Amino acid sequence: MKYIVYLCIGNRYNEWRNNMGNSNTALTEAVYYILLALQEPLHGYGIMKQTTSLSNGRLSISAGTLYGALSNLLEKGWITPYGEAEGQDGRRKQYQITDAGKEVLKAELERLEELVENGRKYIK
Repeated sequence: MKYIVYLCIGNRYNEWRNNMGNSNTALTEAVYYILLALQEPLHGYGIMKQTTSLSNGRLSISAGTLYGALSNLLEKGWITPYGEAEGQDGRRKQYQITDAGKEVLKAELERLEELVENGRKYIK
């Protein structure tokens, strides 16, 4: 089942929604942590390790999930390749978040903060 979020959170979210197209969906937890991990350039294995670390071991991304997500994030312009491919076979690529990706991450953080704030109003 696919969940769609129809909340507008301040000007940053509205601007992101207008500029990024498919904006009525919340980020998946995996995408959220991948974008967080890519504040510095990392290759695939480094991203998997960093997402596990950032989530305190709760999230473990498989290679298939990761590379599907990276392809999607590259297409959206939220991440970009960094430097030249490394390794003997030239397949070890590094990636880094773009300014657009940082804006998406900030908008998602605002959305999550609103969820927590609203929850705390009603759950004591």
